[in-house]
Amino acid sequence: MIDKSSPIPIYYQLEEHIKKLIEKGDLNPGDSLPSEREYGEIYGISRMTVRQAITNLVNERILYRVKGKGTFVMEQKLEQKLQGLTSFSEDMKVRGMKAGVKLLSFDIIPADNDIAEQLGINEQDLIYEIKRIRLAEGIPMALERTYISADRVQGLNEEIVKHSLYEFIENTLKLKISGGVQIIEAAIANEEEVEHLQIPKNSPILLMQRTTTLENKVSFEVVKSSYRADRYKFMIDLKRF
Repeated sequence: MIDKSSPIPIYYQLEEHIKKLIEKGDLNPGDSLPSEREYGEIYGISRMTVRQAITNLVNERILYRVKGKGTFVMEQKLEQKLQGLTSFSEDMKVRGMKAGVKLLSFDIIPADNDIAEQLGINEQDLIYEIKRIRLAEGIPMALERTYISADRVQGLNEEIVKHSLYEFIENTLKLKISGGVQIIEAAIANEEEVEHLQIPKNSPILLMQRTTTLENKVSFEVVKSSYRADRYKFMIDLKRF
């Protein structure tokens, strides 16, 4: 596993070895690693070399240290590409993960000025207000607040919103979702987000707001989501024009 005759630095070989153990599932999130002394004895290398490898993996957020306890495998973040429009359920399905949802509330209310303007409807027009916790393999990933025009998307109920809204809209209502505009910013979790996302007070979160349109360019949905910054990241491919 460690080839001292190789021109590849030993610390790098150890980094790659640990990464492979994590990829194969031999090391799982929360598992503790051997100490620097133990690694040194196993592979016949210096503690300084081991320390460099471990530090690099900590800096990459693959491992984390707990003072007085040791080094552990960090829970890896889910990566979502910003190209294309998919629902949370569709996104998890692509990853081979089980998506889940906990419905917190489902109401029909009059739209306030802000939501009405974003949906292109009149203030006081009826909208669905849906608040859900999005889960991946049973772990809370996002607190989602969804506002949908009750006129443009009819027939929603609590059972439907416990599953995939987009599947219902496209397969049952035969409405074609064409795209949307999404804004992402950083923030500190408020009390509600701390409670529902099961994160420490003052944790960083990613706020995402999306306005989604049908193929006739009419807006039907505004989604305000709070994602756990320790479990989620967004990725975009950039091209030089």
